[in-house]
Amino acid sequence: MSESLPFLISGVLFGLAAGILPGPLLTLVISETVRHNKKEGILVASAPVLTDVPIILLSVFVLAKLSNFQLVLGILSIAGALFIGYLAYESILIKGVELNLENINTQSLRKGVITNFLSPYPYLFWITIGAPNIIKGYKINLFSAIFFILGFYLLLVGSKVIVALIVDRSKSFLKSSTYICIIRTLGFILLIFAALYIRDALKIFGVI
Repeated sequence: MSESLPFLISGVLFGLAAGILPGPLLTLVISETVRHNKKEGILVASAPVLTDVPIILLSVFVLAKLSNFQLVLGILSIAGALFIGYLAYESILIKGVELNLENINTQSLRKGVITNFLSPYPYLFWITIGAPNIIKGYKINLFSAIFFILGFYLLLVGSKVIVALIVDRSKSFLKSSTYICIIRTLGFILLIFAALYIRDALKIFGVI
C-alpha cells in the first residue's frame, strides 16, 4: 500500500491546484454563487465528474495501446512539465480573480458541463499528466491508479465547493491576501512537479 501513496499525494495536489486556480469553470462557479446562491455554485463545481469520464477513458485507452509507450511517456512528460510550468507561472503572478458577470450565461450544471467540455485544460491535463499516471499506477497495483483518481476528484470538486461556500459569505475573498498566498504557494509546488516531470523524461531518454 505504501507504493500507492505517491499517486494519492499527486492526485490530491493536482486536484487542489486544478480546483482553486483561476479558470473558466472556477469563474462560472463563482458567478453562479454570486448571481444565485451557493447551491448553484456547488452544482457547477460537480461538472467535471460528468464531463471528464470520456476524456479519461479515451486518453488511457489510446496510451495503453501504444507499442512504444516509454518513448511516448517521455514526450508526454516534457509536455506535462511545460503545461505544469505554465500553470505555475500563472499562479505565482496572480493578483486576484476578476469577474465580469454580465458576460457569463448561467444555467448551473448544464453551463458547467459545457464550460468544462470547451475548456482545453481537462484535455491537456489528462493527456499529458492524468492518463500516464493512471497507467503507471496500474502497473504497480490497481489501488495506485484508483487513489490517483480519487485524490484528484476529491480535491478538484471539494476545493471548488469550498470556494463557492466562502464566496457566498464574502465576495472579497477572491482578492484577499489569503487566497493569493494559497495560489502562489501552489504555483511553487507545481514548479517542483514540473522539474520532476523533466527529470522523469530525461531518465526515459537515458540522459541521466
